[in-house]
Amino acid sequence: MQYIYLHGFASGPNSTKARDIGDRFAQIHTKLKIPDLNAGDFSHLTITRQITQVAAEFSNNSTPVTLIGSSLGGLITAHLGQQYLQIQRLVLLAPAFGFLSHWLPKLGDEEVQRWQQDKYIMVYHYGEERKLPLSYDFVTDAAQYQEKFLQRPIPTLILHGKNDEVIPIGASRDFGRLRPWVKLVELDSDHALGNVMEEIWQTIRLFCQLP
Repeated sequence: MQYIYLHGFASGPNSTKARDIGDRFAQIHTKLKIPDLNAGDFSHLTITRQITQVAAEFSNNSTPVTLIGSSLGGLITAHLGQQYLQIQRLVLLAPAFGFLSHWLPKLGDEEVQRWQQDKYIMVYHYGEERKLPLSYDFVTDAAQYQEKFLQRPIPTLILHGKNDEVIPIGASRDFGRLRPWVKLVELDSDHALGNVMEEIWQTIRLFCQLP
């Protein structure tokens, strides 16, 4: 089994969650790949590009894959699971279902229109600790990735904070409601899930049958 972790939007492989889970995999002597989904070019980031990048990490067509994805990485994980049959298990941490519908209203109509006209907007990148330009192509590309297309019955564990201020837990509840193969664990936490990492790890360990 190959294990791959996908970090969130405007984040990186050195994020707190990525490091925490990476360390825990190391302690049980199990390899976890954590690719940098910025690929050295955050400005031209798209969901399509990230899906292609992660698929290139798969060892070969016969090796089963477990994906663990955080926030936007969780959304990408779900779409990869739909497309690639060798992916046999998904773990989604506060997955960004309905990402555009939650994010764009916070920017406001005028800001979004300006972004469309200017082609780029400055976005704070937590991994780089500075603002970087992001192309409007990100929005047009993301619009095609809708949850209604995610119908492959793949064993899926969702861990989501009840006080998530970025992606409301209702997004995960709605996703799981019509998909009996999804197990949703609701946690007393926010989007960062920083206070429940031990609980998250024990749940992942059980779900993935890790040593």
